[in-house]
Amino acid sequence: MLEIDYIQDLFADRIGGSQFGLTNEIYKFEKIKRAKRAALQRNPGKVLIDLGVGEPDAMADDRVVRKLEEEAKKVENRFYADNGIQEFKQAAAAYMKEVFGVEGLDPGTEINHAIGSKSALAMLPTAFINPGDITIMPSPNYPILGTHTEYLGGEVVHLPLLEENSFFPKLDSLPDRVLKKAKLLYLNYPNNPTGAVANRIFFKEVVQFAKKHELIVIHDAAYAALVFDGEKPLSFLSVPGAKEVGIELHSLSKSFNMTGWRIGFIAGNAKLVSAFAAVKDNYDSGQFIPIQKAAAYALSQPEITEQTSAKYSRRHTHLSAILRECGFHANKPKGSFFLYTKIPRAVENGPEFQSAEEFSQYLINEHLISSVPWDDAGHYVRFSVTFQADDIDAEQRIFEEIRARLSSSKFIF
Repeated sequence: MLEIDYIQDLFADRIGGSQFGLTNEIYKFEKIKRAKRAALQRNPGKVLIDLGVGEPDAMADDRVVRKLEEEAKKVENRFYADNGIQEFKQAAAAYMKEVFGVEGLDPGTEINHAIGSKSALAMLPTAFINPGDITIMPSPNYPILGTHTEYLGGEVVHLPLLEENSFFPKLDSLPDRVLKKAKLLYLNYPNNPTGAVANRIFFKEVVQFAKKHELIVIHDAAYAALVFDGEKPLSFLSVPGAKEVGIELHSLSKSFNMTGWRIGFIAGNAKLVSAFAAVKDNYDSGQFIPIQKAAAYALSQPEITEQTSAKYSRRHTHLSAILRECGFHANKPKGSFFLYTKIPRAVENGPEFQSAEEFSQYLINEHLISSVPWDDAGHYVRFSVTFQADDIDAEQRIFEEIRARLSSSKFIF
């Protein structure tokens, strides 16, 4: 009997329609994984140095883990959390005041928990985007908000983040056609992947721009507390008028080494927070209450983040120096754990590079060093300082190995 595969024709257009799963396209992160496996097979016994990791290298603080264990044993914590417990919201408000100087956030109406910032970013367009509406996105960027804008029939307009503009978007470059249909303006500082940090002048310009063009600002502040070299943690909500036009997302993944715990919060304009809560109520039943209670404890211990920032600062100093020795125009960032730098044109007596992806593959194949390529706004690679090292001595050995491997090639810029 002839089998009829009608399922292939039923996939939604947003994920590829009838062609879903049939294309041969390989995404860059899968290409990186395959190249790493192949390089290790060709070089048995040699260690791959992974500078492409986009997550913290350390465990959560022992005190936070003990708090989770303690709360998980309580019978009253086994129930659904829905839109979050008051204890976590109050801790988030206190954290925003202590670390960022944001006064007066109402835990009841201006803060809501999220099962990580990724899920929050995925849900937010559902509250605002109708078919034909526009979301303004920086590029390169974390794409999830744009993905869901397009799922809903909206359009994504990309603004390049260029080095000559300190990796800030040129808001005044947007045409009237875009501004008339735009609803959401997405920002992310300190920025992934560029490592750029924002300043109050830029955020004030954003507030004025949003009011003039009636935009909602969504600031992804996942790395906001991970700053160093004289920078102080800066919240968009600390700028006058920001709460009138926007919201900010905070995550404990990066700042508190709690990536897999999936906990964060949204804060800001009460109407926007309420809209998010209404959507979220139809997506999930809230994060496990003991995780929220452990996260509330973590937020009361900002020194955890300060210690992590000091480690990343130290590592950035070493890595940027090594890259400069090898000819890269690598500047130490002032925030995040990412270092973003232009690729070379070629290697002496070696290949020329037409894209960052080609250069990233070269680093893996020839030097067993992994990075992440970005070809969205120029040809750059992103290095991360979240590689595994048990102590400072181990850290130093890794840096010496990076120097030895890279210095064996003469890069041409």
